Amino acid sequence: MTRTPLQHNPRLSEQFRADIYLKREDLQVVRSYKLRGAYHLMSSLTAAERERGVVCASAGNHAQGVAFTCRHLDIEGHLYMPQNTPRQKVRRVRELGGASVRIELVGDSFDATYRLAAEYAHGTHRVFVHPFDDPRVIAGQGTVGVELREQLPSAPDFVVAPVGGGGLISGLAVYAERYFPQTTLIGAEPAGAACMLAALQAGRPVTLPQIDTFVDGAAVRTAGHHNLRICQRLAREILPVAEGKVCTEMLDLYQSEGIIAEPAGALSVAALSLLGERIRGKKVVCILSGGNNDITRYPEIIERSLIDQGLKHYFLIEFSQRPGALRRYLDDALGPSDDITLFEYIKKSNREYGPALVGIELARKEDFAPLLARMDGIGLRYEIIRSDSALFRFVL
Repeated sequence: MTRTPLQHNPRLSEQFRADIYLKREDLQVVRSYKLRGAYHLMSSLTAAERERGVVCASAGNHAQGVAFTCRHLDIEGHLYMPQNTPRQKVRRVRELGGASVRIELVGDSFDATYRLAAEYAHGTHRVFVHPFDDPRVIAGQGTVGVELREQLPSAPDFVVAPVGGGGLISGLAVYAERYFPQTTLIGAEPAGAACMLAALQAGRPVTLPQIDTFVDGAAVRTAGHHNLRICQRLAREILPVAEGKVCTEMLDLYQSEGIIAEPAGALSVAALSLLGERIRGKKVVCILSGGNNDITRYPEIIERSLIDQGLKHYFLIEFSQRPGALRRYLDDALGPSDDITLFEYIKKSNREYGPALVGIELARKEDFAPLLARMDGIGLRYEIIRSDSALFRFVL
């Protein structure tokens, strides 16, 4: 396990007029902090438990941490992963675990895979290594705080950590309570999978009926029981962060610092804009939790970022079925820097109008209102496809 660096970030420090540091858990040996919890739990097992072996359910970082630990502690591991897990992730887990692990690709979703793994562990008396809801895992994730104390000359004013099921933030909270009592601990949760926020509001873990799985490392339906109890007592605040804002920060980290962050890894940095004036002049640590990002995801990341910045918009436009209607749109509605990035036209049997799905990219977000005014000015019939529309699923 690697002692990851704590790096001062000049760009973010200038942007927020604060002293911003990044705790680079993406540089951990498995490119994520998840190794800490898995290793701590598995290294505490009795000889009899090690002999029986361990089981886990994961589609990514947790499986890599368990696989690495199995190989280095010579423990047999049965790793359950969903059937739709990308091949490169399965290959990475196999490389880390070697002959010590057996991978089972079962279940159509993580929830189904989790149930099958838990049943197998119970039936075979193997130890189930939970990704977050276990005191030993929580303590292991808390070692991030141990390193922060060693790396900083004084306690930070804020620590911002990503939140999925709650393993990392609860481990940090327990450690900070003793060694950084004056530090404000902030959780950053994906807005489309805010299970910890829902649990805090309800006073108990609740299962979200539907989640956005884009921030896959933190897209959890149900917060952990142990994690919730700790957060109720020690976490100051949980902030829901829009997935598009996470994408914008992923791209900024890559283009400015050359950091390849996964979506969950960029959550804490993306939350800085929500803290605003509260962090001005303060010392802030953001936990950059992981860097296991698939390069094939970047087209979607760019798209979500453009939408978040107000630079990309989609419309359903009813074009008149007469010659020159499209030409008029191009000449009279589009501005000089507006660009059509998507046009799917289906001519209906209706003789007067036919719908088209149109995507427009703007040079500045301020160009949106003038675009709408010009479209209204030529009497165009249209509907803006917003992110809460069912149609939006077809374009993103």
